[in-house]
Amino acid sequence: MRYFIPFILLIACYMQSFAQKQPVWLDADTGNEMDDLYAIVRLLKESSVQVLGLSSAHFNNADILVFEKWNAYDTKGLQTIVESQRVNEQILKALGRADIPHPQGADRQIGRAWGERDPRPSPASEGIIAAARAMPAGQQLHVITIGAMTNIASALMAAPDILPRIKLFSLGAQYNPKTKAWNKNEFNIRNDLNAFDFLLDLEGLDFTIMPIDAAYPLQFKRDEVYARMDEKVAVEKILLSRWREQNPQDSSRVIWDLALIEAYLNPTLAQIKTVAAPPENKRNRKIKVYTRINEKMLSDDFWNALKQH
Repeated sequence: MRYFIPFILLIACYMQSFAQKQPVWLDADTGNEMDDLYAIVRLLKESSVQVLGLSSAHFNNADILVFEKWNAYDTKGLQTIVESQRVNEQILKALGRADIPHPQGADRQIGRAWGERDPRPSPASEGIIAAARAMPAGQQLHVITIGAMTNIASALMAAPDILPRIKLFSLGAQYNPKTKAWNKNEFNIRNDLNAFDFLLDLEGLDFTIMPIDAAYPLQFKRDEVYARMDEKVAVEKILLSRWREQNPQDSSRVIWDLALIEAYLNPTLAQIKTVAAPPENKRNRKIKVYTRINEKMLSDDFWNALKQH
């Protein structure tokens, strides 16, 4: 736990300086696709929250083992957690926010391929624990995950005492509000199904999920992005370059992760329902899901926030 004391000291200073702002921790598999970058930048541009940490998540998946390419990466020797960490640090530097703690997360799922629920400790999980324990009585740390849920699950496994101090928002899975049917066959969930099942079964966890069905309407057009980004601004150049390097063939993209961040920051522009967890998980366990977003207004909000310097 060598990271524990430095995190406690740093976060305590943040809490004293920004007591009026909602403390937030963002956990992202930033190296995977382009949408994480947009989500991170939007959250860091928000004045109503205090980002206590930006941690990296792995994006291990079976394709990396059998194909030569994953997105724009050569899969040989690819360490997904290292790539997510690299891009996190790049964004923080571009925004002049390297002061924000940015610990590296676990390099693989919790447990094993056949299940089990052993935690996967990392500087990220230790940072989340320290931040949660630093919350004043009666207040919660809002943790937002936009990748595999390994780091927050590991934190809650290792430190059950932080449960009342955590409010979790995650992107993942599919949910049909009409049929009330769940589907876990989704990228973030497949990358650590063990973590997702643990969190679904964790009684007392304040858990809100944005299924990818709800995020799907938030789409950006390539030509509009190219036209609106200013390459003279460091962070905008990063966002623009990411599309050019990874997805130049796509005339539009779903900006999945940004949908969750925008809905979180603008609750009046999204609908949330309390629903039953998947039937294979604990019966009578209730969680919250986003069922609809106002994609036009959330898109406008992103561009307005981005251009505020």
